Amino acid sequence: MLEGNRVSRISVRGFAVASATAVTAVGSVVGVASGSTAQGTDDFELAASEATLLADIPAGQQAQVQTASLAQQADVQAIAADATAKKNAEETARKKAAEDAISKQKAAEEEKAAAEKAEKERKEKELAASRSTARADASDFQVQSTYTTAQVQAMAQQMIPGDQFTCFSNIVSRESTWNYQAQNPSSGAYGLVQALPGSKMASAGADWQTNPATQIKWGLNYMNERYGSPCGAWSFWQANHWY
Repeated sequence: MLEGNRVSRISVRGFAVASATAVTAVGSVVGVASGSTAQGTDDFELAASEATLLADIPAGQQAQVQTASLAQQADVQAIAADATAKKNAEETARKKAAEDAISKQKAAEEEKAAAEKAEKERKEKELAASRSTARADASDFQVQSTYTTAQVQAMAQQMIPGDQFTCFSNIVSRESTWNYQAQNPSSGAYGLVQALPGSKMASAGADWQTNPATQIKWGLNYMNERYGSPCGAWSFWQANHWY
């Protein structure tokens, strides 16, 4: 009975050693994975001290204990491998999500830029179309010795694109009140659009001093070239009270 009890105690003790060894292995793996060097050192020393107990276990029992220990260590390694795989998968998923977010942002920016470009081109085409629309020219009007305000405005309506006439009219109303012979005594600006100097309008016709149609032609060209359109000139005028 005493011998039997001794074997039982040794067997239990052997399995305890195996468990301690397995726990030590777990601690070592976790310690390495988490960067805890101190914990790994303590577990290694514990395993070394407990391993000497195997010498007290009968040979028949040692194989059983060692087999159990190896199986437990294999389980620990499998758990550690699963944890590593999970961590790697999470990191890969995080990087993929970040890359997808950047790609979506880039695509959105490109789409916005394309939309803005298309809108700009559309407006440019509309503006070009409005300029190219067949309108009356200064030469289409019979020259007179004098013109009423209503006649001058009628000329402008026939020469200026429809969507630009109001802007053109706003400027002329404030610059000369539709007086084609208006002259600024201080600056010398002249005519409907108050060209400075008035002689600039000679590029549109030699009769720039007496023909409002010539002045309208020059004024329209000036506004288109400098501001893009009469409405562009009117926007500038509102901000600065000159153009």
